[in-house]
Amino acid sequence: MPASPGYLTRHLSLILGGDQYRLRVLRDLQQFSDPEGSAERAGISSSLWPLFGNIWPAGRVLAETMSKFEVSGKRILELGCGLGLSSLVLQRRHADITASDHHPLARSFLAYNAALNALPEIVYRDLPWEGDDVALGRFDLIIGSDVLYQRDHASLLAGVMKRHARRECEVVIADSGRGNANTLSRELIGDGYSVSAERCRFEAEESPPFRGRVLSYRR
Repeated sequence: MPASPGYLTRHLSLILGGDQYRLRVLRDLQQFSDPEGSAERAGISSSLWPLFGNIWPAGRVLAETMSKFEVSGKRILELGCGLGLSSLVLQRRHADITASDHHPLARSFLAYNAALNALPEIVYRDLPWEGDDVALGRFDLIIGSDVLYQRDHASLLAGVMKRHARRECEVVIADSGRGNANTLSRELIGDGYSVSAERCRFEAEESPPFRGRVLSYRR
């Protein structure tokens, strides 16, 4: 089933927090079709372009964390939502969730996946981390998974927190252990956050000590 011209997709099912979710994902990660130049305008290389269209281990861990996280009364922002798994979980819990990404296909996949799970449409914002979206406002909880993929992402994310975190804020990042988390922690500690980390299994075959961590920051 084409997601848009040039793309093939499949459906998969997941159980998170005791609930079943169905998602449309890219059939494989070799697909790249950009006849209108969206990738170039967004600054996304052809090798990185299809990564949004899969459910990665860090995304599952974050979504499972959000299935039981205290969210009552909190305005929540998901960064780099991709297919929007954590946002779907939070929407099902009637949380005040805004999903964001900068991939041109993220909005349509998120809308499709919300409808596939009989959920109301999720608020979505195109949010390049270098920019300043004044209208977006500030949040009580900011979440993300695999958002420290490249070395410069930590500083960019710290900038996002400065612009969109309320004075009292929690940040939860599921990090697969690429080595860029310490920079983010230093930046946020400098902004008054405390930090804690819980190592956990990201892949079924992993054994301790685990490489992946759920990073929690609180101010």
